[in-house]
Amino acid sequence: MRILRYLLLIVLFLLLLPYLVAPFYRVGHPVSTLMAWRWLKGAPVTRHWVDLTAMSPHLARTVVASEDAKFCSHRGVDWDALREVMDDAEDGEVTRGGSTLTQQVAKNLFLWPGRNVVRKALELPLALWIDLVLSKQRILEIYLNIAELGPSGQFGAGAGAAYAFGKPASDLSPREAALLAAILPNPVRRSARNPGPGVRRLAGIYMARAQASALQRCWAEKRGF
Repeated sequence: MRILRYLLLIVLFLLLLPYLVAPFYRVGHPVSTLMAWRWLKGAPVTRHWVDLTAMSPHLARTVVASEDAKFCSHRGVDWDALREVMDDAEDGEVTRGGSTLTQQVAKNLFLWPGRNVVRKALELPLALWIDLVLSKQRILEIYLNIAELGPSGQFGAGAGAAYAFGKPASDLSPREAALLAAILPNPVRRSARNPGPGVRRLAGIYMARAQASALQRCWAEKRGF
């Protein structure tokens, strides 16, 4: 019984740890669990932290447009998108990604990759908490510095821009920002450096979305983050 009690306490501590740590990420340069795992395996990891204000504004706008159009208005979880994904699953259709940027930050910082019901159950309340304790600007800044953006351990906008285009994240053009956004689901199979027709098509769609009036209003309300 004593061993079981200790095990339960350890599990409870591990479940609560992300909630205790998240408020401290208002500052600093956090790393993702995938980055940490690659370090432990001895695999290469390249990440140059870039503050959000030092990035090309095209990148932030295009990533929001492609990954989470309601980023400005939701509170960590887009419940409408989540319901649509659940409806698709019930109908036997291939499920789309319904995760917000905040959910992806929660997963990348504290959980593990892949589609898993247990992970999703942990991810949802954690995303709500992260949205409560961190600003939208900070959430986006963290995401853009921990997202995998290259085929061999390039993480974040700095390393992704350097690998794909040989330039800093501050100098990305609208098209280059859109190409990086287009490879986010799988930067190992998709390339911004040598984009195929599918990546180029997605980049064009994301460029158009980034110029949408609703997103522009969002940016104005958030003072250009």
